[in-house]
This record gives sequence, structure tokens and C-alpha cells, in this order.
Amino acid sequence: MTATAAAAAETQIHDLPDVILSNIIFLISDTRSRNAAAIVCHKWLLLERNTRTSLTLRGNVRDLFMIPTCFRSVTNLDLSLLSPWGHPFLSSPPSLSSSNDLQQQHHHLIPHFLRRAFPFVTSLTVYARTSTVIQLLASQWLNLTSVKLIRWHQRCPSQPPGSDLQALLQSCTSVLSLDLSTFYCWTDDVLPALESNQMVANRITRLNLLNLSFAEGFKSQELKAITSACPNLNEFLAACMFDPRFSDFVGDDAMLAISSNCSKLRLLHLVDTSTVSNAAAAGADLDEEGYASEDARIGFGALVKFFSYLPLIEELVLDIGMNVRDSGVALEVIRSRCPRLRALKLGQFHGICLASGSQLDGIALCERLESLSLKNCADLNDMGLIAISRGCSRLANFEVIACNKITGRGIRTMACILRESLVEVKISFCKNLNAASSLQALEPIAERIQRLHIDCVWDGLEMDESRGQVRDFDLNDLGESEGTGIMNFVGYNVEAEARMRKKCKYSMEGECSSMQINGNWFWCKTWKRLRYLSLWIAVGELLTPLAMVGLENCPNLEEICIQVEGDCRESPKPSMPAFGLSSLARYPRLSKMQLDCGETLGYALTAPSGLMDLSLWERFYLNGIGNLNLNELDYWPPQDRDVNQRSLSLPGAGLLAECVTLRKLFIHGTAHEHFMRFLLRIPNLRDVQLREDYYPAPEDDMSTEMRPDSCSRFEYALNGRIIVD
Repeated sequence: MTATAAAAAETQIHDLPDVILSNIIFLISDTRSRNAAAIVCHKWLLLERNTRTSLTLRGNVRDLFMIPTCFRSVTNLDLSLLSPWGHPFLSSPPSLSSSNDLQQQHHHLIPHFLRRAFPFVTSLTVYARTSTVIQLLASQWLNLTSVKLIRWHQRCPSQPPGSDLQALLQSCTSVLSLDLSTFYCWTDDVLPALESNQMVANRITRLNLLNLSFAEGFKSQELKAITSACPNLNEFLAACMFDPRFSDFVGDDAMLAISSNCSKLRLLHLVDTSTVSNAAAAGADLDEEGYASEDARIGFGALVKFFSYLPLIEELVLDIGMNVRDSGVALEVIRSRCPRLRALKLGQFHGICLASGSQLDGIALCERLESLSLKNCADLNDMGLIAISRGCSRLANFEVIACNKITGRGIRTMACILRESLVEVKISFCKNLNAASSLQALEPIAERIQRLHIDCVWDGLEMDESRGQVRDFDLNDLGESEGTGIMNFVGYNVEAEARMRKKCKYSMEGECSSMQINGNWFWCKTWKRLRYLSLWIAVGELLTPLAMVGLENCPNLEEICIQVEGDCRESPKPSMPAFGLSSLARYPRLSKMQLDCGETLGYALTAPSGLMDLSLWERFYLNGIGNLNLNELDYWPPQDRDVNQRSLSLPGAGLLAECVTLRKLFIHGTAHEHFMRFLLRIPNLRDVQLREDYYPAPEDDMSTEMRPDSCSRFEYALNGRIIVD
């Protein structure tokens, strides 16, 4: 080996100039990866700390005097996850022990410590339970440009409307982005603050008012006044009242005022309050055909002008909740008037695509769309789906929710046409699409799809008599005028699919195989790129059939989200002892889970004879979770709304303690302190938090529930352990 070659062999990444190495570390976004880089050597530690611009501060409020001072370059600071979560950390709670008298007396110095540690913060996220928190923090960073306020507790009754926002806008006159999407307030809190600080409101470019706490949503006059006060908005999200049975509902005038007052909008979400909550409740008032009881007061001419006033729009959500009929012709205007539109979501729009012949019409003419979500489109059928897939050939993300006329044949044909682009699909609450038919319809893109949502509905399968699965789309089922325009393109794909399935029928080791269950044949594709799976399932149903209907082989699945919804009080006792979480052990890379039983309602304390209380339901849903190799878990316990309680039970705590691989556990509810002690058995658990993130969060926990002192004792016990990595 020559001297030059030897020198080259000894060259390491440490030899790179600091400027280049600093840029490399700056490009690392994953928090754990950055932390790993920081422990390589002292040089890397300094470079990592100097290049970190985003930081989420964790820890107990009583220990904030130990704020780290090495992250001097942080511009995005998140203070919303301090524990005890939701506690007004800039006050002196009487529950704190006397050993912390110094901090109790000098809590007003904490904002100064924060500013000294993070002097360049321009983006702030904070749980602001009182206006005092906003006042003290806002006065430290006068150059804040982005603020997100979080609060699930009710506003203090003694505070006047808008006092929280008044304190913010008066101190931070440079605010450009204001996010109130998870800030418990009322609609009359927003407008007074904006009108009292007109110069600040005039500068705001992003305003998020899409909030669950708005029971009725913003009325017409309020939206007109807000958009008039903020004419430079680029992004605007709002919960609205479109129901014409209410006074001052949002109709033609309000829609035109929004688009004309804020012509620079790039992102606009207007969502009816009835659709903000869970999807099942949103469709409860629809008739059998999928139409609402009332028509929205939004006409064809108003829609055309609305789109014409938004030439820069890139993402648009119109989830009206009321019927918008014969909208296809108005939607055609998008093609010429909104050339930058890439993402579109429509709720309760009808007649979006007639598909009466080979000529494209309606939404199918928007060929630039890359993301499309259709919700409660009552007359959308398979031919409409095919026309949309022909016209919108760039679609990468497609959602269809509560569209009862589409079937697996239409979805399958659409998947064939969009095979090269479609990577994210959501199919939910469609009457003719259960879990099996949805997966079988998506078989043509099983190898490409990365994110998927389906409903775990196992009954009512539309089975082929010979092979037990949904038939291919047959163009012979269509009329001559319907089939002529798509014969060449769609016929080729369906024929190719038929050849592929015939080939796979005799292969058990390839990328697709077959299995026979109870006399029915199911096809099992390899979903080799699927990394995120979302599931909806009704109370009392089992998860175990998931693999049987087509999701047996997902080698790269990393994250799963399961939402359980329904009223336990109306459900019989489950026939099986476990929900079926242990069946997910077949996915080797599954490490993150969201198990959301927050919409599972039942009896928190006592149940009538013959019915189960929530502790037994919690045992049913968590049984088997210890068989999974999870690193992160977000868990929403079932709740009893009558007493506004969502609490971890004793069986739940014991079963969670069996997840020995967990490192992060967020429980979205309360828990007894001695129940939390079970979690100390998990050897590598580092991050645990209790959150009461449901409206309204309890003002005062019960005497036996987790209190600030109890939370602190648990955290000290958790952090006092030795963890290998």
C-alpha cells in the first residue's frame, strides 16, 4: 500500500471541515439520531447543540431552574409537554412541597431563565391555562412570529372574553402565525382580540381556528370580520356553521367575503362543526342515500366566484355538512381559476362527476390534483371513480369516506389506472366496502402503497362463488356509451391483473399467495412498502381477522393506529377474552402504536347487572399487548362522559407493564399513583406522561387520582433507574 493510499484509508469523517460537518448534522431531523451523534465526541456534541433549531422541553415544572443552556440556536421551542401536564407552571401551586420554597417564591423568574437559555426563539408552543402564562412568556420574546396555544381546561370565569389573546397580541407585535386548534376558548374570544390589535392582525399570515371546543362554529358575520381584519392571510382554517336552520349561518355571502378579503390564500379549510368530531357521528344525520336533511345555501354562481377569487390556492377543504347539489360544473372552474391547487377535500358535495360518457367532467378535469378526499358524496359511483382516476392521473393520496354507491370493483379499477402514482389510501364508512373487499380492491397497488386506512368490518363480504373474493371490474356490466371511452386503458389493466392473479394462484412463495378459511379463498399480497396502517373498529369486534382478509404479510410496517368507537353500555359481553392485539406480532418492524379507545363509552365505576364496567373492557382491549415489541405507545383509555372521566384502570396498568420494550408511553387520561408504579417494571421506559386532552379537561382531579406531587414522585422513581442506552 502506498503512503497516499494509507493516508486516505485513515481519513475519517472527523477530518471534514467544521463547516461541512456542521451542515451534515444540521440536516439530521430525528431527535434520537441527533442525540446519538452528540455522544460521539465533544466536537460532535458542540456541533449538534449549535445546529439544533427545534426543541421540545420536558421535565417537571418544579425543576425548571435546571433549564439546559447549551441549545443557544433553538428558534422553535415547545413548552406544552411539561409535567404535570396542563399545570399552570408560572404560578405557585399549593401542592408543591416546602422543599421547593425558593422556586415557589421566584416562579416569576422562570421566563427570564427560559429567555436566557433560548434567546433566539421565534416559534413558541405552550400550554396556557391562564393568561398569566401568556403575558409572562410573550414579554420575553418580543420577536415571536409563530405561536401555538394549547389548553383543554376551561377559561377562568373571572377573565373577560379574549383576555388570553389580548395579552399575546399586545406583547408580540410581530406574530405572523397563530394556532388555536387545541386551545379551549369560545368564538367570541377571537374577534375582539383581533379588532383591538388591528396592526398585528393585518400582519398575520396563518390563522388556525379549526377547534373542537367551538360548539357552533363561526357564524357568517364573524368570518367576514375576521378575514377583513386579517387581509394578508396565506393559511386560514376555521370551524363554521353552515346549517341554514341557525341564524347567521355561513352561505354565499360569507364564502365570497372570505375569498375576496383574503385573495392571497394558499391553504383554506372551512369545516362544519358537525363533521369535526368522529366520522361515525358525522354521518348519523344522513338518510339512507347519504343526503343531509338540509341543503347548504351555497349556489352555483357563488362557488364559481369563490374559486375565481383564489388564484393562489394550493390546498382547499370544504367539508360543508349540508348538501351542495349539482356541484360538478362549478368544480370544473378549478382547472382554469385555481392552477396551483394540489390538495382538495370535499364533504357533502353531490354531482361532482357525472361520468355519463367518455367525456370527462366535473372534478375529473382537475388533472393537477395530487391529493383528493371525497366525503359523503351520495351519488358518486364506480364510473365516477374511474373518470376521476382517468382525469386526475397524478393522485398520490386518495380518500373516500361514507360514499355508499362505490364498490370494490370501482376502487380496484382506479387502483389499476393510478398504479404508478397512488401511495396513500383511506377507505372508511363506505357501505359496500368492508375490510376484505377494500384490501382485495387495492391489490394492484399492494406493492407500492405506503399509508393505508380501512375499517375493520368483517361481515357482508361480496364473495365470488368460485374463488371467494370481489370480482374484477367487468366492462361488460356497463352500457356501450359508458364503456367505450375507457375500454382501451382500463381493459388493458384488468386483463393484466387477471393474468397476474392466475400466475400467483399457483405460487406460495412469491409476492402473493392464497389461503383457504372456512371454505373461502383469500389472496394475501405482500405489502412491502406499507409503513403506516390506520384502522377503525366498532366496540366488541375482534382484530384477529385482519391478517385473514389480506394483511398477513407487511414486512416494513412500523406504525399502526387503531380507533375503537362505540357505546359499551349497549354491547354484549365479548365472546373472546382478548381483542386480538397479539395477532399484530406477525409484523416484525412494528414499533409505534396509537390505541385510541377515547370514543369507547361505558360505566367508569359501577355497571348494572349483566354489563361490564370499563375496567373489564380495558382488560379486553389491552390483553396481549405485551407480545408486541413496541417502542412508543399512545393510549386513550375508555371514558365515562357522565362523570367526565377517562382513567387508566388496574387491569390496564398491569397489562401495559407487560410491554417490556417500551421507551415512550403517553396515557391520554388520568391514573392512580399506585397504578403508575406498575410501569416501573418496564426496564427501558424513559418517557411517560399523563394527559387529560379531552374537552373539558377536569378542573380538579379526584382525591385518589394523579396529583402534581404524585406525578413528581413517579417521575423521580422513573428517572432514578439506570437505563443502558
